[in-house]
Amino acid sequence: MMRALTAILALVLAILALSSLYVVNETEQVIITQFGEPVGGTVDQPGLHVKLPFIQQANRFDKRFLEWDGNADEFTTRDKRFIFVDTMARWQITDPLLFFQRLRDERGAQSRLDDILDGETRNAVANHELVEIVRTSNREPERDPSLASEDIAEFQQIELGREKMRQEILTAARSRTADLGIEILDVRLKRINYTEEVRRKVYDRMIAERQRIATRYRSEGEGEAARIRGERDLELKRIQSEAYKTAQEVRGKADAQATSIYAAAYDQNAQSRDFYGFMKTLETYEQTVDSDTTVVLSTDGELYRVLKNGG
Repeated sequence: MMRALTAILALVLAILALSSLYVVNETEQVIITQFGEPVGGTVDQPGLHVKLPFIQQANRFDKRFLEWDGNADEFTTRDKRFIFVDTMARWQITDPLLFFQRLRDERGAQSRLDDILDGETRNAVANHELVEIVRTSNREPERDPSLASEDIAEFQQIELGREKMRQEILTAARSRTADLGIEILDVRLKRINYTEEVRRKVYDRMIAERQRIATRYRSEGEGEAARIRGERDLELKRIQSEAYKTAQEVRGKADAQATSIYAAAYDQNAQSRDFYGFMKTLETYEQTVDSDTTVVLSTDGELYRVLKNGG
């Protein structure tokens, strides 16, 4: 019996000890509540701590940087452009007691941050034109050297830019979370995109612009090709004309030289002239008479004389 009572007493003492002791990790900070109401201040020293058993409860909160990742929502810019903006932020619990009183836990904080950060992002987008949200500076962009100057659009100058707009969102959001026991450390615009309808219009405009450039290049190419073909035809006619002129000059000189040779040979002596005449006559017969030709000769003709007398 005594042993049983001792065991029961030991068990009760163990339960009381476990209920009254709690451990705080290095990444935690604790608020002790009694019947749901905070008691004392923040316990942020790591180690073993004591509380009243059963009636007090340790509420743990993270010391580290926490993440808020918003949804991609549709916003309207000042120049009436419909875009999707996807944002994210980093925040930290700086006053656990105030945080517990106002938000209770991280789920409540995430819900409140949804309202604050989405609202401030919407306000910032509505107060700026699209170019201010997309660009961060007025630096001169790299240009395609193959494009003509008239095909390159002028970039609109910005006044603030994406980075300053982000700072505006961060400053406005911090002012709204100052009494919540949290601090927003950073806000980032992860992605900006057109809505589907606007995106199709942008793609159509880009396609039309490229088609216009391609048509102009094609027209210039066809004009250049026509010019080259014209120059080629002109040069070909000039070469042919000069070649014909040269050929005629060579042929004339050859005819003159042949005539000179014929005349010189004819003027040598009578016998040479007769022999020359005889040879020319044979050449003529060879060119005009063949085995299938029937020739009717006159008795006083030169051809009859040659055939009858042999010369």
